[in-house]
Amino acid sequence: MQDDFELRVHTIIGAIPFGRVATYGQIAKLAGQANYARKVGYILKSLPKESNLPWYRVINSQGKISFPAQTSKFIEQKERLESEGVIFLSNRVRLKEFQWLD
Repeated sequence: MQDDFELRVHTIIGAIPFGRVATYGQIAKLAGQANYARKVGYILKSLPKESNLPWYRVINSQGKISFPAQTSKFIEQKERLESEGVIFLSNRVRLKEFQWLD
């Protein structure tokens, strides 16, 4: 059974709009546990493959994808974001332009 924090994280990730990104820390803070950014990562890692949550809209606080560069997951996440109009410069998203602010 999912705990309350995990349910809040899922809800918040589901609310990230098309063409926007959020950081792990931002999601943790919105879910009521500002210091739980790593737990947000673990929650995302444990999503079932058939999940419809837009996991790919979650990046780190430096505006980077957390998967190692050129891995299949990195490429998938980058391609999904680019298909939504998110622009990368040197594998980094300009958070001032693309970060979702509620």
